[in-house]
Amino acid sequence: MINLELPKKLRASANQAHQVAQEIFRPISRKYDLGEHEYPVELDTMAAMVEGLADSGTQKIGGAAGGRSDADEHATELLGNSNGGNMSALLNALETSWGDVGLMLSIPYQGLGNAAIAAVATDEQLKRFGKVWASMAITEPSFGSDSAAVTTTAVLDGDEWVLNGEKIFVTAGQRSTHIVVWASVDRNLGRAAIKSFVVPRDAPGLSVARLEHKLGIKASDTAVLLLQDCRIPKDNILGSPEVNVEKGFAGVMQTFDNTRPLVAAMAVGVARAALEELRAILKDAGIEPSYDVPANNQPAAAAEFLRMEADYEAAYLLSLRAAWMADNKKPNSLEASMSKAKAGRTGTDITLKAVELAGTIGYSQRTLLEKWGRDSKILDIFEGTQQIQQLIVARRVLGKTSAELK
Repeated sequence: MINLELPKKLRASANQAHQVAQEIFRPISRKYDLGEHEYPVELDTMAAMVEGLADSGTQKIGGAAGGRSDADEHATELLGNSNGGNMSALLNALETSWGDVGLMLSIPYQGLGNAAIAAVATDEQLKRFGKVWASMAITEPSFGSDSAAVTTTAVLDGDEWVLNGEKIFVTAGQRSTHIVVWASVDRNLGRAAIKSFVVPRDAPGLSVARLEHKLGIKASDTAVLLLQDCRIPKDNILGSPEVNVEKGFAGVMQTFDNTRPLVAAMAVGVARAALEELRAILKDAGIEPSYDVPANNQPAAAAEFLRMEADYEAAYLLSLRAAWMADNKKPNSLEASMSKAKAGRTGTDITLKAVELAGTIGYSQRTLLEKWGRDSKILDIFEGTQQIQQLIVARRVLGKTSAELK
């Protein structure tokens, strides 16, 4: 028998994150949606609380918790089960995104780049970069989802790497203290030469070209970064500096196995928020979905609600599975992409359908439904688009390489 109930320690952590979402994020959600690029000063208090929890070993709320399991490895061997950093990060991302996904992405020292550091950094690097606020810079003007097409270069010059290139759509690109930059150490060796580098905010040659005006997640700053002869220490390359042509760039891609379930959880959180709001609106209109009556014998709005709720549950469970596999050191590339594909599509479907079913209330700013509809779209795009996730799933299922199935 499968027990899908969350362990006690995870329930407590998720409840704390939900309280943050309810008491801090929801009340200021509309304020920072209307005030794009305005820094949410309320998050400074949030940052201090998160740092205190992390120092006490209680929990982390954002991406920094992912990538490493804090469970007892001997106990894991005996019981065959671990719920560690990845699962905790996923549940916290879900709950805080229920409050506001843009604010969740703006929590100081809890960026997606932190998950990248946790995934591939050496023990020494984890000590150095354990308390930084790291954003992640992958996408460039010449490519979107094809991560192997990186043109930014990193050339070793004595004891420093010199980086040159342009990165776009960098979440928290202006506010973070460090940037995890993907760059090639040798363009002639293809994707195998792509490595990730930790670039401090004050590194010479790093600048913010502009901030993007966006459809959603307006509380989060999205920047264009320029690297012009940007110099960083030699040991700021994450993981091994050696180029292994046979292994390809599996090292940097491992980052996605940890971050994609987190993004899936964000979509699940926004979807749940929309479902709860829609249920209340339908109830006020005299429509209450029933689990005892066939859907086709209920009002169309109730039947549609039941369909969306089933999709929500599927996305939620797929996300849990991907995070559990990461914590238990099981290859989860397939499951990470499945969770991201399902949750991304489900999030946009549920939020936009909720806007539609709520009628004039849904399209107005009287509720947050229209905002969630805008916010959810990016969750089906960044960290790999819907189409890329389906392509990865197809390759894994069919046993094809990227060269065989494009």
